[in-house]
Amino acid sequence: MAKAKKKQTQKNQDFSSYVRWFWKLFIAGILFVVLMFLLASWGVFGQLPDHTILENPKTNLATEIISSDGKTLGKFYFNDNRTPVGYDDLPQHLVEALIATEDARYYEHSGIDARGTLRAIIKLGSGGGASTISQQLAKQLFHGEGSTNTIGRITQKLKEWIIAIKLERQYTKEEIIAMYFNIYDFGNNADGIRSASSIYFDKEPNELDLKESAMLVGMFKNSSLYNPREHRNPVGTRNRRNVVLAQMEKYGYISETVKDSLQKTELGLRYSPQSHRDGIATYFRAYLDGFMKDWIKNNPKPDGEKYNLYGDGLKVYTTIDSRMQKYAEDAVQQHMPRLQAEFDHQNTPDRNPTAPFLELNQSEIDALMKRSMRQSERWRHMKYDLKMDEEDIIASFHKPTQMTIFSWEGEIDTIMKPMDSMRYYKSFLHPGMMSMDPQTGHVKAWVGGMNYKHFQYDHVKQGRRQVGSTFKPFVYATAIDQLHLSPCDELPNTQITIEAGKFGNPEPWTPKNSDGQYGGSRTLKSALANSINTITARLMDKVGPQPVVDLVKKLGVEAEIPVVPSIALGTADLSVYEMVAAYATFANKGVYTKPVMVTHIEDKNGTILYQFTPETRDVLSEEAAYVTVKLMEGVTEGGSGTRLRTKGADAYRADYREIITGYPYEFKNPIAGKTGTTQNQSDGWFMGMVPNLVTGVWVGAEDRAAHFRTITYGQGAAMALPIWGVYMKSCIEDKDLDIATSDFERPTELSIEVNCENYDPDENSDSNMPDVEVPDELDF
Repeated sequence: MAKAKKKQTQKNQDFSSYVRWFWKLFIAGILFVVLMFLLASWGVFGQLPDHTILENPKTNLATEIISSDGKTLGKFYFNDNRTPVGYDDLPQHLVEALIATEDARYYEHSGIDARGTLRAIIKLGSGGGASTISQQLAKQLFHGEGSTNTIGRITQKLKEWIIAIKLERQYTKEEIIAMYFNIYDFGNNADGIRSASSIYFDKEPNELDLKESAMLVGMFKNSSLYNPREHRNPVGTRNRRNVVLAQMEKYGYISETVKDSLQKTELGLRYSPQSHRDGIATYFRAYLDGFMKDWIKNNPKPDGEKYNLYGDGLKVYTTIDSRMQKYAEDAVQQHMPRLQAEFDHQNTPDRNPTAPFLELNQSEIDALMKRSMRQSERWRHMKYDLKMDEEDIIASFHKPTQMTIFSWEGEIDTIMKPMDSMRYYKSFLHPGMMSMDPQTGHVKAWVGGMNYKHFQYDHVKQGRRQVGSTFKPFVYATAIDQLHLSPCDELPNTQITIEAGKFGNPEPWTPKNSDGQYGGSRTLKSALANSINTITARLMDKVGPQPVVDLVKKLGVEAEIPVVPSIALGTADLSVYEMVAAYATFANKGVYTKPVMVTHIEDKNGTILYQFTPETRDVLSEEAAYVTVKLMEGVTEGGSGTRLRTKGADAYRADYREIITGYPYEFKNPIAGKTGTTQNQSDGWFMGMVPNLVTGVWVGAEDRAAHFRTITYGQGAAMALPIWGVYMKSCIEDKDLDIATSDFERPTELSIEVNCENYDPDENSDSNMPDVEVPDELDF
């Protein structure tokens, strides 16, 4: 009995020893954890963010380009295409999907989930990790992916815990969720939830539906693995989305019926890349890049540092209307392939051995190609970046290489000599188009070309080409302003010679009418409508070239214009940008308004950094501007722009090339405009105006030696006018845009008669028109 009792006592002592050792180890473990926390917080294992950094975590924020109707046109960024949103901009089901999948007890802990951590320790991680949303945010913000060795992982986990606790003290639960959605990289330049919503579904975050939210939350596990694009892992992404939906059902956020229904659906991806060369308004964004860099150079931060266009999260509010921009780009996409098909049809090797050039011999073509080679980006890169010898560079242009080239049917992967690809690209016709509100100067649409990825030269502001007959309204406006002429006044349609020496003219100038027809007389309205060169020359003879050039300069044209009579027929090279601003002055009652592209700029906190100031000046009297507009209305009523009034469906050949016999526009509203066609049909123009919108369109090839052989397709009415017609049709049909279809406003005091039915030349005493005897027959 005593022996058994002694044995029991021994067992009790042994058990007590185990208990003591357990508590010693437990306390030591706690002390060790506390010590490790202290050491980590003291920075022994690496620097931790202080209060200031926690309050303002350093993340690169993209500069956002915002349209006048509140849409994102694009962004400026290097690596991080991130634009933050607030918690209130997140749909509730998106937040619920995150919590159900990543941190079910999110609202119950203060940064560390003790139950989850204990479970992870006991199961050695086999039951899943225990990182809370706060810990994951800490990892994303302050130390990335972490170490690959055990010691490193432990110390980084400690730092995660400490930072997570600090974040929970610094921010509300809602703010932490918003920060986590904003910081995550969803792949494909989709940094943050706003970019991801736009790129994968073409939506703002608050527009996401439940299954879309579930897919994006599913990507938090691994955005590279669970990538919805077809060439990546759409099946795995769908399966992962369904896991998220199952988690939401498990925690009571959705019903089983909703879960089962949504799990059967497809992803519904609407992939909309946001690269600098894709998307809407690419040419305008390229212009804006230069504008912003100039602004940043001259407008430092209060502390003297320069703003970072690609990381400071600026917001640039522009005048571009995303709807009108889309209509403009759609119009180009509709017309240009048809026009190009006809151009290619006329320039087959059988029909044109020197295709795509005309009127050039082989030596001239060789010289042109050699010059283009030396002006190319490929040449610049090889010569200045790679420091290659010129002989080697030239040889490289004649070696076949793999490349992707543009076509209207889509990109083509091919093997081609760079020199051959240059010649191939020279066969393409290019567009330039700008649309502007004449009263405010706000530029509403800007199409600098047809594909920025392959053609980066901007034909709105960079390019200048001969304007042809679109210059004539400037001559007419000068004559109206100086001589008080009426559109109903008549001049003889006979050839005129301006002698050498007059107006500094170096040699005699005798312009010819494009149709070769002379005789009788024409009213000014009829003469402008039908682009009668002799009438324009007579007006130039009356006013002289200097007043015309002075007027054009006041209308905002910066290009050099020679002061010679021949400018009357449009020999000057001007840009679409300059032409639209100049024409807008006529619609704005003679007041020039400088085009505006940016209304204001804000920093990431909403502080206004820049506010535009309108630049205007009086150029013409309201009466002279109105009379010029009435003159140009004649172009669409009975001149070269009459097809805008016609009815009838487009007719096409079997290969979809357009036969220019009529256009289905059938506009009924007043339209003032002017077509322009340059020598040898190298450039086609159309300038068109309604009271609150002025739009200019140019079409032509890169080299003037590439052009249509005849005027059938090579005139402005065939090359450029259809783009204007398609664009304006869409704008007018969109009632939200409120495009005016009314008459141009008539001045309260108008002394010049514009209605030729009421015109009495004897009463027009201020016309200063000479008495000219017009012979019945002319012999030239």
